[in-house]
Amino acid sequence: MNVARILNVKGNNVIHVAPDMPLAELVTILRDKRIGAVIVSSDGRHIEGILSERDVVHRLADRGPALLEHTVASIMVKPVITCGVEDTVAEIMGKMTQRRFRHMPVVDDQGLLCGMISIGDVVKARLDEIESEAESLREYIAS
Repeated sequence: MNVARILNVKGNNVIHVAPDMPLAELVTILRDKRIGAVIVSSDGRHIEGILSERDVVHRLADRGPALLEHTVASIMVKPVITCGVEDTVAEIMGKMTQRRFRHMPVVDDQGLLCGMISIGDVVKARLDEIESEAESLREYIAS
C-alpha cells in the first residue's frame, strides 16, 4: 500500500493558509474545519511551512495570548518534511513515529503540494492492509 492509494480513498483536498494570516484567524480555521494542521502557502502549491494545533499550543504557552496577534509565518515549522505518492505506508509510519508528527504533506515529482495525510490515514491504511492479508490467508486455508 502506498500514499497514492490513501489519497485515492480520502481525496487530495488540502487546507492552506497565507503566511501573513493572523494566528487568531488560523485557530478559528483549525476549529471550524476540524483539522489538526494546515499547510502554509501563498499559492496553494508551493509549501512554505506547516503549522499544527500542537505548534500553536506550545508557542502560546511560551509567549502568552499576545501570540494570537502575530502571523502564521512567525511560528510556522520549516523546512517541511514531505512524502511522495509512491512512498509506502510502512515508510510513512516510520517517519511519523520517529519524528513525532501527525501530518505529512504529499508532493508530486516537482515538489508541488498534491495532498496531505495524517497518522490516522496511515493507521487506517495499514489496518485495511492487514485485514486484506488475513482474509487472503483464510481463503487459502479454506481451499
